[in-house]
Amino acid sequence: MLKKAIQLAALCLLFSVKAYANHPLITDDSDTQGKGHFQIELDGESSTNTLNAQQERSAQLAAILSAGITNNIDLLITLPHQWQRLKQDGITQSDTSEFDDMRTEMKWRFFDPEDQALTLALKPGISIPTGKEQNGPGSGKLATALTFIATHKGALGTLHCNFGYRCNAFRDKEKQNAARQNIWLASLAAELNTAAHLRTVLNIGIESNEARASDSNPAVLLGGVIYSLSENLDLDLGLKGGLNSAAPDTTMLAGLTAHF
Repeated sequence: MLKKAIQLAALCLLFSVKAYANHPLITDDSDTQGKGHFQIELDGESSTNTLNAQQERSAQLAAILSAGITNNIDLLITLPHQWQRLKQDGITQSDTSEFDDMRTEMKWRFFDPEDQALTLALKPGISIPTGKEQNGPGSGKLATALTFIATHKGALGTLHCNFGYRCNAFRDKEKQNAARQNIWLASLAAELNTAAHLRTVLNIGIESNEARASDSNPAVLLGGVIYSLSENLDLDLGLKGGLNSAAPDTTMLAGLTAHF
């Protein structure tokens, strides 16, 4: 019973990582690729979290393809893989390495006046149950999400703001009972043009706790850099810290983005 409860709690923590943005940011921007242009991202993160006698280490690697359907509409496909090890009193309770559910999203920049710095976008998405469901991160059912995105560009940098909603769905009864269905999130990010090829980023965010057993909503603070190796290739590094006990203590992030 203890082992099953620990596994369900850990799965709820992993389920909370569903959104992908301009890495290492967790807040998305309203930019699109443009018709006929593509972007490929390889994003990785490694988290550690300790609560009483429970220690968790987890990692995630995601491949994301963005395709410009029109100048203001992108189609995004995300394939994530997750690894997790959970210990209780120093004894390993679970050690899993599985693909998570694939996600398909569409970003539509619907407000983009030429004479203003503010642009607005909507990003609806669905999660397709391709991941392993039994003792894994897969949900077994389609899930839906919608994110409102605002971006303001200035001479010194860029500000991004997101408000989102995600409707979780699980086929497994134990996961249904352990996780909330309705998840709300909000985040704010800033990019500072530090040098010709270097941007410094800062991000803060909060979302509903997926675990029904907790009333504390995970809040995080993130800092990092994005360095342009060339016009079409970016490298990023970041560090994310939990602002309360509901969020992982620390998370290291790294990514590589190619445009073509």
